[in-house]
Amino acid sequence: MRIVVTGGGTGGHLFPGIALATGMQERIPGCRVLFIGTSRHLDRETLARYDFALETIHCLGLKGMGLLHRLRSLLQLPFAVREAAVILRRFRPQLVFGVGGYVTGPVLLAARVLGIPLCIHEQNSVPGLANRVVSRLADRIFLSIPCACPFPQHKTVLAGNPVRREIREAVGTRTPVSGGESRILILGGSQGAHRVNMLVTEAAGRVSEQLGGRVRFTHQTGRADLEEVRARYDRLRLQAEVKDFFADMAQVYSQADLVVSRAGATTLAELAVMGLPAILLPYPYAADNHQQSNGAYYEQGGAARMFREQDIDGEKLAGEILHLVENPETLHQMSGRMKELAKPDAAERIIDECLQLIERKRGRQA
Repeated sequence: MRIVVTGGGTGGHLFPGIALATGMQERIPGCRVLFIGTSRHLDRETLARYDFALETIHCLGLKGMGLLHRLRSLLQLPFAVREAAVILRRFRPQLVFGVGGYVTGPVLLAARVLGIPLCIHEQNSVPGLANRVVSRLADRIFLSIPCACPFPQHKTVLAGNPVRREIREAVGTRTPVSGGESRILILGGSQGAHRVNMLVTEAAGRVSEQLGGRVRFTHQTGRADLEEVRARYDRLRLQAEVKDFFADMAQVYSQADLVVSRAGATTLAELAVMGLPAILLPYPYAADNHQQSNGAYYEQGGAARMFREQDIDGEKLAGEILHLVENPETLHQMSGRMKELAKPDAAERIIDECLQLIERKRGRQA
């Protein structure tokens, strides 16, 4: 069995693809996986930890770019499709699976031309441009949460967002810290989030003072803010583990009581599986404001509280954190609501559908 997963550029695109690919390898011994992604450092560094081959193609995004950039992207598209076709012919996959990002468009177009079954996965409540464009070419469209876009209903499956096996296995490992310490996890996404970093470090001093120092911060900053955030915690003399990126998120999640986070779909799916209540600060410039829509789904489900950046400052954020950690029953209820929204079997459901597609293709060729 050979499958291609295409997408990348952010952890939100990569991690569902990784969950699907590792699930395929576990289900089918000897299954070979090829990722076709971007040349970004995050993609290379993350995928290097897995038994996948990696290829890249030359293409540019369209969404949110200036006129000259869009023209260059359109002119480059036929060459990117041809480049993807060469890779697909050489690898000869039984299935191509797109997880989002501009790199998916040329690969999925090439797969359709070559007659290879193809599926797409939309993590967000508002679909990205690439998925909207190729949705009518896809054999199956998998959704993480209810989606605003009217995809063709007969081939759309609300399956959930595949979560990496190591995180699913960490479910149930969260234990209270002795001494009543509160553990706050801060996530700005795989690329970091400057405004979130500044808001949390503004709030941290008041939170620690009110809790008598019985609080521990674990803070993923992204590369740009790493040193500044470390310096801020040092000046406040607070206990904090600060890194630009955490590779072992299963361990990080298992040592948290409350999360302050952006509202990326993959992060939300992981929080739901772990049952972690959250304060959400959606990225205001996300395409089509999809993070606001993502967060609204979890807020309406009683699993999270959400605030727009322009409506909150460090003092108000500190008050929200304190309100939750000082009311453990509220945190417990939010945790239960998170778990109700989780779909931990998403990868298995998607794999089942993909294998049925492959079998049908074989049956037609027999």
